[in-house]
Amino acid sequence: MTSWTPGWGAYPPLLLDFWTERHLCAFTSVREDGAPHVVPVGVALDHEQQCAWVITDGGSRKVRTIAAGAGTGVAVAACQVDGRRWSTLEGHAVIRTEPEAVRRAEEVYAGRYRVPRPNPDRVAVRIEVDRFLVSSTLVP
Repeated sequence: MTSWTPGWGAYPPLLLDFWTERHLCAFTSVREDGAPHVVPVGVALDHEQQCAWVITDGGSRKVRTIAAGAGTGVAVAACQVDGRRWSTLEGHAVIRTEPEAVRRAEEVYAGRYRVPRPNPDRVAVRIEVDRFLVSSTLVP
């Protein structure tokens, strides 16, 4: 296992490709009782704002868990796998409800996946990325 800390202008090309291809992720947060909460999500990197985004319904468990955390963000992880290639993004997440933040998250999500269906209760999870864990096939 290898780890890589983002230098947003210097992604290893294979790692960048892997996080641009369409792969769903297993998103992990930790509930108040210490139990992991793992759900499938789409995660999209935003090089312009130097973060990652997840869009979700405002009433979801992951939103309640993250919102209950400290203002600096709750530790989260998102892992994607494709055969022998895998990568886990680790960082700190906060919930963003401002219309411009939700729009931005929808835009980067659409760039990786598809245009999301309308959801008036949608919020954005903004992840400040601390590092990536990666398979040896994705970094030189």
